[in-house]
Amino acid sequence: MLLTNLIVLTASVTAAAATPFEFPLPDGFPSPSPAQLAQIEQGAGGTLASSFLPASLKDPAVTILQLLTNNELFEVAYFTELLANITNNVPGYDEAATAPLDRAYLIKALSTIANQEELHALGANGILLGAKQAPIAPCKYDFPVSSFKEAILLAQTFTDTALGTIPAVQALFAADGAEEARNIPLLGSILAQEGEQVGFFRYVQRKTPSAAPFLTGGSAGFAFTALQMFIVPDSCPKPLSSINLPTFKPLEIVNKPMARNMTLWYAVDGPVDCERQAVVYISGQNLPLAVPIACPARLSRGGITKFKAEFPFEAGFANGLTIAAVVNGTGPFLGPDAVAAATVYGPGLIEVD
Repeated sequence: MLLTNLIVLTASVTAAAATPFEFPLPDGFPSPSPAQLAQIEQGAGGTLASSFLPASLKDPAVTILQLLTNNELFEVAYFTELLANITNNVPGYDEAATAPLDRAYLIKALSTIANQEELHALGANGILLGAKQAPIAPCKYDFPVSSFKEAILLAQTFTDTALGTIPAVQALFAADGAEEARNIPLLGSILAQEGEQVGFFRYVQRKTPSAAPFLTGGSAGFAFTALQMFIVPDSCPKPLSSINLPTFKPLEIVNKPMARNMTLWYAVDGPVDCERQAVVYISGQNLPLAVPIACPARLSRGGITKFKAEFPFEAGFANGLTIAAVVNGTGPFLGPDAVAAATVYGPGLIEVD
């Protein structure tokens, strides 16, 4: 079930690349010269934002900006490698793999996205520096894809995850009531830009460009855990453990989710209490839905527990991203942050249409 595990982005990721992706890039990123920055801006279709930079940040804002910067650096690495694979006709990314798309258009589109992500990362680090906080340096990365089809699906999924996280960041900045609140419109512009990207990824897969009327929300802890699936352990100059966010234990979805009511099998490295724990689904802007774990859970000799739970898609789930997690208790849960606070294993990132 390799493709299934890719679709749901399980944490049992095996690196596909022969060597990890490392910076710097030929254009000088992450520390471009003024002339190199001008070239990046030209390729991105616009300049770095010159809007307000806070002179200070509250601790929660620092933490969330550290997450966002790490995520933007990952995205730069991902799209740079994807673009190189296509440009160099790597097997799985050659003309036959990308057909019937026009390759010149595809290369231009992905080059633009890569440049835009560079500006997102530079901008996020600029906010940290303006508030006298240490900037985030890139890690080394591995990407569990070996074809254009897999790569575009993965890009859709991690972008969907970002789309669910940014509104939570806006809410945090607003609740802080500090200087960072003035950056809420900036985050809104990034949210819209990422939405344009995911529409392109969906179009390439012959899906409707927009998945659902209301997209799935997220939580910083889920985004932080998902990000670490692609980071080479102990490769970050600033240890990820120094970021004040939880890292959950991996949740593997064993069989392929479909856009219908069905039973899903899960696997985790550790115990599961089918009476005191539940699987919770976050989909669209609906209240999280908890479903029972079927007893008994199967514990193997290696400590891996396999269990099943219903996937009630027809109960009002949205097309696109659904987030699954194993939690303590059965709820009710008022939103993604409440689910994250009770999570033991997760997230399982499910893409269905």
